[in-house]
Amino acid sequence: MIGTSSPSSAPLGATPANRTTDPGRAIDLDAFRAKPVDHNPFAHVIIPGFVRAEVREAIHRDFPEIAQPGSFPARELSFGPAFAALLEEIQGPAMTAAFEEKFGIDLTGHPTMVTVRGRAKAQDGQIHVDSKSKIITVLIYMNPAWETADGRLRLLRGPESLDNAVAEIPPAEGTLLAFVNGPTAWHGHTSFVGPRRVIQLNWVQDDGVVKREQFRHALSAKMKRLNPFR
Repeated sequence: MIGTSSPSSAPLGATPANRTTDPGRAIDLDAFRAKPVDHNPFAHVIIPGFVRAEVREAIHRDFPEIAQPGSFPARELSFGPAFAALLEEIQGPAMTAAFEEKFGIDLTGHPTMVTVRGRAKAQDGQIHVDSKSKIITVLIYMNPAWETADGRLRLLRGPESLDNAVAEIPPAEGTLLAFVNGPTAWHGHTSFVGPRRVIQLNWVQDDGVVKREQFRHALSAKMKRLNPFR
């Protein structure tokens, strides 16, 4: 199934060599491995060009058509083979091993969940932390160009203001942001309305989380289709 993956089976520190040296096909795992973790204001990495330039055109072509704002479970969407290959790779063993090593977190027994956004509405981007069920959040942006100052995710020192930011990430094509979820992992962006393509990958606590979240997202998506102005 494209929208989820099986939990990692190898314990941290005992991953096969090919999982720790695979450079990636559509993604640049070597660039990810080489980037130090920034702990200000919480553990994160930002990798421009994580999705390789030579595959972006095909991924854009095969990106699911999403007319409404909101997050949609990948398994509920229709998309082409290049996009499917990207989802398979980011949920694969080499990616998991790289994230275990980078953040020092054993992801054994923790499945992945993928949701996709195609458009933003004015209310999106309010300051928040992710739910406790999410261990690591990965955002992969796929917007061909981003010239506006709005809609750029900010990593924040606290929940008070978007102006209290340590980093700002333009959602330009191929850029990856990954962070360890926690009570201080505040983030948000200024209001933006329009196309804003992003793939969100999470390692979560267990399969129950995947089922609950996918049901919630699917129900929300159904309501949006019935009432697109919601």
